[in-house]
Amino acid sequence: MLAYVRHFLLLACLLAMPATAQENKVAYLLTIDGAIGPATSDYLSSGIADAAREDAALVIIRMDTPGGLDSSMRDIIHAILQSSIPVVGYVAPSGSRAASAGTYIMYASHVAAMAPATNIGSATPVQIGGDGARKPDSEDEEDNEDTKDKEAGDEEAEKKSKTRDTGATAMERKIINDAVAYIRGLAELRGRNVDWAEKAVREAVNVTASDALELGIIDLIAKTPELLLEEIDGMSVEVNGNEQTVSSAGLAIKVIEPDWRNRLLSVITNPTVAYMLLMLGIYGLIFEGYNPGAIVPGVVGAISILLALYAFQILPVNYAGLALIVLGVILIIAEVFAPSFGVLGIGGVIALVSGSVILMDTDIPGYEISRNLIFSVAILSSAMIIGIVYFANRARTRPIVSGREQMIGMTGIARGDIDRNGTVFVHSELWQASSSQLIMDGQQVKVTGISGLQLTVEPVNNKRET
Repeated sequence: MLAYVRHFLLLACLLAMPATAQENKVAYLLTIDGAIGPATSDYLSSGIADAAREDAALVIIRMDTPGGLDSSMRDIIHAILQSSIPVVGYVAPSGSRAASAGTYIMYASHVAAMAPATNIGSATPVQIGGDGARKPDSEDEEDNEDTKDKEAGDEEAEKKSKTRDTGATAMERKIINDAVAYIRGLAELRGRNVDWAEKAVREAVNVTASDALELGIIDLIAKTPELLLEEIDGMSVEVNGNEQTVSSAGLAIKVIEPDWRNRLLSVITNPTVAYMLLMLGIYGLIFEGYNPGAIVPGVVGAISILLALYAFQILPVNYAGLALIVLGVILIIAEVFAPSFGVLGIGGVIALVSGSVILMDTDIPGYEISRNLIFSVAILSSAMIIGIVYFANRARTRPIVSGREQMIGMTGIARGDIDRNGTVFVHSELWQASSSQLIMDGQQVKVTGISGLQLTVEPVNNKRET
């Protein structure tokens, strides 16, 4: 009888173990809200790694993004492809989008889902440092090109059309074709619509959630993360070459917020903030150099400029723009120490503004420097140059009030007769003096020169003072 009881208890424990293990597992929820950059990449990559280390059941990446930096996007996709647990790409809440880089991330995810009233697509790479692919100057020009293509034959027309669609230069075609191959590879890996993926890159097409489901771009539509977990329960996915069955019913959702390091990185890698830090650092060091011992401007300036340089090291910076900013600062400093009545200063402001405008080497939304900020810096720098020129000119015309030069033109009294050499009382001091004229004791004298510690004087009048 006891043996039967033991077997019954053992069987009950074995049946209860999977349920207990499932109850202990959670689904990690990571969020992309805005442009994708280095901070986003660090947050998602570490979040996916932490989820795998904590034996989470899966990771949900909820996104609403206009796109972002290619390098950051590829880092995120690398983390997804290397993940040992399923990663679910989820465009939500309603009204969100997965544009540009977000489309690639959705294609890389093991499961792709969208909330109602969301959209995906427009995956054409933004031309770095340029205006993108060449466009016809007018509709007439485009029609004329199409007519010429038809006259040249179908095969030739297709080649020309493809060239226009993917960029007028070899570099533009290179960028487009690389992106096409990348997203096609992801589509083939996940068994999603390959042809639409290519169109999203070449033609920047965009579709709604319902169309995406119908076209085989995503796996399902779910309004909330909880409904998403219910829908994907039992789905079979391939993770690192191995088939896994998703067990997501009843999972608790653990929301992972960015830590302080991610938040700091997110702030300083904002191009506008990085630019402000650079300007603050430069002017802080200038003020410290102009007023040695102030300490605070130097400390703040050094910290700011180091943070700015770190940010620019991981942002797509145009180094010609950075060089122009450095040149502008050098010219402004030169104006401070070698006044040129504004010539160096004006040149410095022009170089500073020009460098600021072209500093960020990308047209990606969210990664440009505010023109208002650049305009404000230009006004501040110009005001500083005007002030330098004004005070330098004022100093040049101000009478000398100290030093050897101030003695010239001063008057005093002869202390004793001066026959070539003698003593005079000038500026409340007794000085040795020489004169080519005879000067009587008590007679008023005027200083005409100074050599070492001896004055050259001449009589002012014949009046004598006692």
